[in-house]
Amino acid sequence: MTGRQKAAQLLRYPADAMRGKTVIVTGANCGIGKALAGELLKLRARVIMACRDRRGAEEAAEDLRKQAGPEQGEVVVKHLDLASLKSVRAFCEEIKAEESRIDVLINNAGVYQCPYTKTEEGFEMQLGVNHLGHFLLTHLLLDLLKASAPSRIVVVSSKLYKYGSINFDDLNSEAKYDKAFCYSQSKLANLLFTLQLARELQGTAVTVNALTPGIVRTSLGRHVQIPLLAKPLFYLASRVFFKSPLEGAQTPLYLACSPEVEGVSGKCFANCEEEELMAKATDEEAAKRLWDLSSRMVGLAD
Repeated sequence: MTGRQKAAQLLRYPADAMRGKTVIVTGANCGIGKALAGELLKLRARVIMACRDRRGAEEAAEDLRKQAGPEQGEVVVKHLDLASLKSVRAFCEEIKAEESRIDVLINNAGVYQCPYTKTEEGFEMQLGVNHLGHFLLTHLLLDLLKASAPSRIVVVSSKLYKYGSINFDDLNSEAKYDKAFCYSQSKLANLLFTLQLARELQGTAVTVNALTPGIVRTSLGRHVQIPLLAKPLFYLASRVFFKSPLEGAQTPLYLACSPEVEGVSGKCFANCEEEELMAKATDEEAAKRLWDLSSRMVGLAD
């Protein structure tokens, strides 16, 4: 079966494939994250929905419980605002105090081409949420992931990484802000983070892989302006050509559950198959440089 067929034909796993496993999904209240949380719940996982909008997450969790059927795992809602490193630290403290294990961490949440705004610590919002917030989150949960090994980290990137580069001279876009470039930069950062993290985790039985979900019908593009007259046409086209959130969730689900990727690390997947990346996404020197800079920015290194 090809990757495209795998993504179109929703993946099937044994009904209790994730029984006894705890999975954190960031941004699990809508889109791919919600669909993914729902599938994991059906597979009997304990799913921790880590979301900024607690009320929206509680409503989503109730939805998922109703849809999952009588035999299901457990869903827990926790507040996590990736635009605040203080919130990230508080979330991780809570997890470490309450959870004995983390089997899978799925870094799914993201913002897309938003107007120029800054995080609580003054980082450009797309870099801050899509890369730096998840960078700190992953680091603070690494000890628990290692103690729970074999465990997995899954990073949601985007094919739009192709249009970005890491602007080391102005990573925070102080001199100039281009919302499309900054999104692409943040998604390239996800891939370089995956590359370097895999190297750091060698020999630990914790794996990390990235994925590009393709074009999915989600609320991610809410900041993109579409002319009023074009909206009906865009809506129609999206129904025909875009993936549903459930279809978009198939590759992260595969990376979280499938025995096929056991022991595989540092790769990127699309439609449940390994994807060949452009050279800039496999640049080990840039990955290490970004890692060191990010560590300083989030306060993990002097």
